[in-house]
Amino acid sequence: MTIIQPISRQELARRRQRLRRQQRLKVLQTLWQTLAVGAIAYGGGWLISQPNWTIREPEQAIITGNQLVKTEALRSLLPIDYPQSLFRVEPDQIAMALESKGPIAKATVTRQLFPLGLTIAVIERLPVAIALSSENNESHTGLIDEQGIWMPMENYTSLTSFPLPTLKIIGDRRYYQEHWPEVYRALSSSPAEVLEINWQNPRNIILTTEVGPVHLGPYTSDFPRQLEVLDRMRKLPQQLDPSAMDYIDLSNPDSPYIQMNHQ
Repeated sequence: MTIIQPISRQELARRRQRLRRQQRLKVLQTLWQTLAVGAIAYGGGWLISQPNWTIREPEQAIITGNQLVKTEALRSLLPIDYPQSLFRVEPDQIAMALESKGPIAKATVTRQLFPLGLTIAVIERLPVAIALSSENNESHTGLIDEQGIWMPMENYTSLTSFPLPTLKIIGDRRYYQEHWPEVYRALSSSPAEVLEINWQNPRNIILTTEVGPVHLGPYTSDFPRQLEVLDRMRKLPQQLDPSAMDYIDLSNPDSPYIQMNHQ
């Protein structure tokens, strides 16, 4: 059986004092927290309203990493209404605008206090082929990079003075986009010149080459070997009248043959 010892009046008084001190401390802590939040909010609002923290001109955006697109052209894409407080600028929105409106793969935007402005680091998309397609009875012309990422033609031509790539690919992007990185790597390492890839019929890809039309059949992992065989046939026009050839069939790279015209 537990025996409860009586509490003296002095002990009760001490406990009441400790309780009152704890309550006063909590009140003070709450008051200080309220004052601190208010000061931060007021200070933030005051800071935003100060003219010294205002971006007044596009030149206050420092852009790095661009080689194809001129700095002035990229600055024209920034969704900023000048003058605007530096602290009202949304870096993520600026990055999204650059990536959607220009040949930019990645944009990183940060605010900068000294000197006041923005720093924008970009990674450009380098177009490697002109892409022609027809979808829903509408023709589309764009550009693709080495990963097969498509970009509108006007987004490139309106912002750069660099020449367009000479390689063309025709067909629905859904047919070739998955394979394009491997296709482009093989084309880049092949001495044989390929001017156009017609992927309209996935069952028979047709190349326009310096040797003549080349039928490959469907895309397979044999594509690099097909290019190797094509490279060995580069002197064929010197041995045969090109007008007598219809096309070269490399659907089986181990057994190529030439389809002649029958006129």
